[in-house]
Amino acid sequence: MPTLRHPRFRRTDKFPPMELTARDAKILRLLRRHRFLRSSHIAALLRDSRQQLLRRLQKLYHHGYVERPPCQLDYFHRTGSQAMVYGLGNRGAAFLHRTESPILIRLDQNARNRSASRLFLDHALMISDVLVALETTCRECGDVRIRYAEELSHSANGDVSRWSIADSDGARTAVIPDAVFALERTRVNGLVDSVLYCLEADRGTMPVQSSNPHRSSIARKFSAYETSWRTNVFKQRFNASRVQVLTVTTSAARRTSIMECAYTSRRSPGLFQFVALTDILTSPAAFLDFLLTRQDCALVESFMPHAPLPAR
Repeated sequence: MPTLRHPRFRRTDKFPPMELTARDAKILRLLRRHRFLRSSHIAALLRDSRQQLLRRLQKLYHHGYVERPPCQLDYFHRTGSQAMVYGLGNRGAAFLHRTESPILIRLDQNARNRSASRLFLDHALMISDVLVALETTCRECGDVRIRYAEELSHSANGDVSRWSIADSDGARTAVIPDAVFALERTRVNGLVDSVLYCLEADRGTMPVQSSNPHRSSIARKFSAYETSWRTNVFKQRFNASRVQVLTVTTSAARRTSIMECAYTSRRSPGLFQFVALTDILTSPAAFLDFLLTRQDCALVESFMPHAPLPAR
């Protein structure tokens, strides 16, 4: 008898009832944190059997706990079979609110995921690529831990990962990192060394510099980060004394262009670090070594100049 194939992007009511497990709750928490994840990301984070995970994700999708953003259809049309991308569904958000979150989630998660464009999805998955590579490598390392913004002690109200800075002419610039996390390393003497990172995932859509000072640009964004550092925003919001702004680019050429901007126009160029995504995905361990080496140099009062990724 042939196996019944269910539609990929249309739910069916033919699935039998299901009861959520502790592993299902972990999947929902991961999707709340990362917005979009490939099934391969989830398998790596949970250290799960891929086939068992795919079957469970299928059940969670058809029961409305997770969502499959339809804009990913373009991936299948262009390159054939791909790992499915998932986001948090309405029932998943309601479950987390009911069991864990004191904050009411007002957004319609299903509509939010369905309205995501392919450009937005590409950007979100780039962020996930970086964070999943870091988290899994930290786990293998043993003495290094990644902590996300919601796990860090802070005093800010509302969304801790966004703020605004006044320009020299009084206009305000919004600062919204793509992700905020800390790397904590336990030293041999038992002391914990921590550096806060603001991640910027650059896909080459924003100009590096602009003649219009009010137009969005990489240079304006870096200026806002530099002002945030000088005015103790990171200390106030995250209780962080050591900070690095990590820009990940889609190509080495783009990385070089942004680096030149940072080192010629910024007063604190060591605040910024730059890596190409291909370097991260090729050798996550070398990427973590690079960050930890920089962490040794990220002093409270000053920052050391840029160093390349360790040779592989």
